Amino acid sequence: MNLSNPIFQDEAKAREHLEGLRWADGRFCPHCGEAEKTSPVTGKSHRPGLYYCLSCKKTFTVTVGTLFERSKVPLTKWVLAFHLMSASKKGMSAHQLHRMLGVTYKTAWFMAHRIREAMRPADGSEGPLGGQNKVVEVDETYIGGKAKNRAYKAPPKKEAVVSLLERDGNVRSFHVANVTAKTLRPILVKQISRKSYLMTDESVVYPKVGEEFAGHGTVNHSADEYVRHGGFMHTNTIEGYFSIMKRGINGVYQHVSEQHLKRYLGEFDFRYNERKISDGERTDKALKGIEGKRLTYRRIDQAQIV
Repeated sequence: MNLSNPIFQDEAKAREHLEGLRWADGRFCPHCGEAEKTSPVTGKSHRPGLYYCLSCKKTFTVTVGTLFERSKVPLTKWVLAFHLMSASKKGMSAHQLHRMLGVTYKTAWFMAHRIREAMRPADGSEGPLGGQNKVVEVDETYIGGKAKNRAYKAPPKKEAVVSLLERDGNVRSFHVANVTAKTLRPILVKQISRKSYLMTDESVVYPKVGEEFAGHGTVNHSADEYVRHGGFMHTNTIEGYFSIMKRGINGVYQHVSEQHLKRYLGEFDFRYNERKISDGERTDKALKGIEGKRLTYRRIDQAQIV
């Protein structure tokens, strides 16, 4: 997908593209679900893309019941913003979106959070990672500034993140209050198939829960051990993923608030999980995630805009 595509300049083309994605199996009313008795509303006084449902007697557009509902931002800018964030390996800041889209910084910040919400999978929509003869690497990292960057203030608070990554598969990241066996076990047993081989470092939080899986291997990083058993035992895959995440958060976003961290994690997980497809396909997949979600400014503007 290149930036000369008409969907980035023509509002009608952008709307038709979104209709093709959302209504691939046929148009339906987002109010009542009617899929048969809907028709376009014609006439000079009606805006393009307006439809009428004969069942519930309501009008609707392709944006009703999505993250775009009631947005005053043109669809061309929405589609372009989705493309920019989907194609940027380490993310794109709200300031960069604000400059490229020609919208205010506040609008760009809000758009970016809606896009991240679209990238996050719906709760319960995914099955467990791993399975028989599959390896799932688990590790934790900490998001936050460095004490050496503060001359007089106390060291910044670090937020703990645990990620589960199936080798040659997908990754899932979670913001946790602290890294203990009590907080991590519920995540691991719910998100990973018990038939999987668990791979971790030497942390004391994993041995007990590791007994609940088909196998559990470790590497001792504190002893400079990173690979053993012929290259089978390692956590290099998850470490590589953390490298991408850290470069994005530290280099692009620079600061991520605790309350919004889960959306940033969803963004990085999405791009990694869809790494094997083209930028255009990744953008379309993200656009499909707007369905059935609403995210108002009031819900997310509970902390300082960053």
